[in-house]
Amino acid sequence: MIEVEFIGAARTVTGSKHLVRTDGTHVLLDCGLFQGRRRESIERNRHLGVDPSEVQAVVLSHAHIDHSGALPLLVKQGYSGPIFATPATRDLCAAMLMDAAMIQAADARHVNRAIEQGHSTMDPVEPLYGEEDVVRALSQFVLVPYHRRYRVASTVDVEFLDAGHVLGSAITILDVDDAGRRRRLAFTGDLGRKSMPLLRDPETPGGIDVLIMESTYGDRLHQPMDEMDAALGEVIRRVHGRGGKVVIPTFALERAQEIVYALKRLRNAGKLPKLPVYVDSPLTVKITDVFKLHPECLDEHARALISGASSPFDFEELRYVSEKTDSQAIDRDPGPAVVLSASGMCEAGRVLHHLQAMIEDPRNAVVIVGFQAQHTLGRRIVEKRPRVRIFGVERDLRAEVVVLNGFSAHADRAGLLEFAEGVREQGRLSEVVLVHGEPKAQDALAAELGRRGFPTVHVPERGDRLPF
Repeated sequence: MIEVEFIGAARTVTGSKHLVRTDGTHVLLDCGLFQGRRRESIERNRHLGVDPSEVQAVVLSHAHIDHSGALPLLVKQGYSGPIFATPATRDLCAAMLMDAAMIQAADARHVNRAIEQGHSTMDPVEPLYGEEDVVRALSQFVLVPYHRRYRVASTVDVEFLDAGHVLGSAITILDVDDAGRRRRLAFTGDLGRKSMPLLRDPETPGGIDVLIMESTYGDRLHQPMDEMDAALGEVIRRVHGRGGKVVIPTFALERAQEIVYALKRLRNAGKLPKLPVYVDSPLTVKITDVFKLHPECLDEHARALISGASSPFDFEELRYVSEKTDSQAIDRDPGPAVVLSASGMCEAGRVLHHLQAMIEDPRNAVVIVGFQAQHTLGRRIVEKRPRVRIFGVERDLRAEVVVLNGFSAHADRAGLLEFAEGVREQGRLSEVVLVHGEPKAQDALAAELGRRGFPTVHVPERGDRLPF
């Protein structure tokens, strides 16, 4: 029997984790961290929902922390098998997982100190894993380039296609042979958009029986990218005019590079006021260097820029910040500035310190350029709650809030439908499974797939097991 258990990213967008079972093997697709309410996140992340001793292989779609971030914990809890990923994904994980371990340690120190001083009512925090666990996990990676079939377990072969979402992101094709019964499954991971800057378009797999597809934006459409550039420039000019700062919470992987590239386009067009632009994230600095190591993942235009004299990630006013003291100086400087900082959902990292310093000043603006999961600080800011909690302390939200979802690296409703129809046209697709989406988006997308004649559409709950 071939069965998939949906352990994470079921009826939510975080904690991607799906276990493919046959009579002979267990293969885990992704092993991501859950992000949401702090207590719920701690509980769900410490209890992975999978027995490491039962897993023969892990197949990783891409390096985002909600897909890769629990790998060191899986290893810490006893997993010693291979972790299959593209070369770019492994290089990104080397930076991102180590950064996650350091952030967990730093945030634990900060919160626990605030508790000791009586400034916070939160529970004490302990990191999920340490740097040594990251090193062990990285030693278990096996690199699989795009378009190369690889046996990952006795009954499962894997091939990666380009997902077009972030550097190295992959659509995972699984050819499963269970006692002579063969099924071909495709797992999108996070599916990218067509005609985006930097990356190639997503590929369409053929001969698929079962499509496990993300559904983050299953109920909405993105604005064109050129409109997003214009909107971003307008916000920056407006805030600059009143002497404020713009803080942009960004995922260190892809979103930061895309926003930097957008700012460079605005500057070259004369639509960006002269002001310092800070990329305040040591991780983003490292990841931007990884982009230069993997031109095979970039589109033709980006490859030409990187190999030439005009990098998309540099311009005169742009400053990459690594040192803590330089980061702290940004908030002390009274002048206008643009600050890009991780994490993208405002749950950890240096962006919390910038929000703490800036969020109560109405001259400033918080510009949201990515999806914000339920119960995250980023979601509360999007909802414009009058007060938000940062490091356990309630603060007034007086800064302007601007949401620019058109920068998203996820396919929107139209893109997801086009992809599903493309898979159906190229094979024998009989079942679609929607994961990595909130209920409203998933239900809308499932209904539209049904109207378009897809025979079976599943929307599994957490813990559900589906036979194929």
